[in-house]
Amino acid sequence: MSWLYKLVGAVLGFVLLRHPLGALLGVIVGHVFDIHRSGKRPRVIARSFVDPLFGLIGAMAKADGRVSESEIAATEQLMQRMGLSTLQRHEAINCFNAGKMPGFVVERAINDLRLWCLGRRDHAYVLIDVLLDVVFSDGNGTEPRVQLLRRLCASLGVPEREIAVLAAMKGHAWPGAEHVYTYTTSESARSAPPPPRQTGGHDPYAVLGVERGIDERGLKRAWRKLMSEHHPDKLGDVPAPLRERAEQRARDINTAYERIKAERGFR
Repeated sequence: MSWLYKLVGAVLGFVLLRHPLGALLGVIVGHVFDIHRSGKRPRVIARSFVDPLFGLIGAMAKADGRVSESEIAATEQLMQRMGLSTLQRHEAINCFNAGKMPGFVVERAINDLRLWCLGRRDHAYVLIDVLLDVVFSDGNGTEPRVQLLRRLCASLGVPEREIAVLAAMKGHAWPGAEHVYTYTTSESARSAPPPPRQTGGHDPYAVLGVERGIDERGLKRAWRKLMSEHHPDKLGDVPAPLRERAEQRARDINTAYERIKAERGFR
């Protein structure tokens, strides 16, 4: 964009109104004219992610037939975590109920959430994190709920491997996760037997999205990539409880990395 039209607008505004406010008004008019002249428009941003989020949650809850008590409880817990006001809570419940209706347009909710993310992977992770609580609300992710989350992630450009990693951080096994890890073993590491699968707590290999025989270089590369993607300082204006969850994800990544390093004797 050019400053020419803003400058002309400022001069004309000052001459016509004989006041500094006239110059300011002229700058604004010149800016608007410049936008229209260049054919550019301000980016459209979804008014809020709350409405489409709870609409999609309602659709997920209804996707496998009857809305269960565990799904309702997960939705209630999310409202509390987000610190919604009474008015926001009422609106979220209305959106949840609308999502359960046969005529609910899932693609519209997905598109609104995509607009809210504006291509930011950290915002996409916030959405996926809270929706995983609904997908696995009864302990097992049913296929209809999983497919709805996959549709959202495809729209957001989040690959299957990253969904599996986020699920592992919450202690869930994403369907088909064993086939989507991209950080594989080196030729030398393949000849050694992999360490046994973890029996308590979150599996650190699943949290980092790596194979169990990963070498030191591959492990460090996976850890650095995850930390760059999940660093909470990159988040913008999101509710404090969701920011706290992002901070917990970063701690989970670091903990998993340190556990594997200690077990494998890496530096």
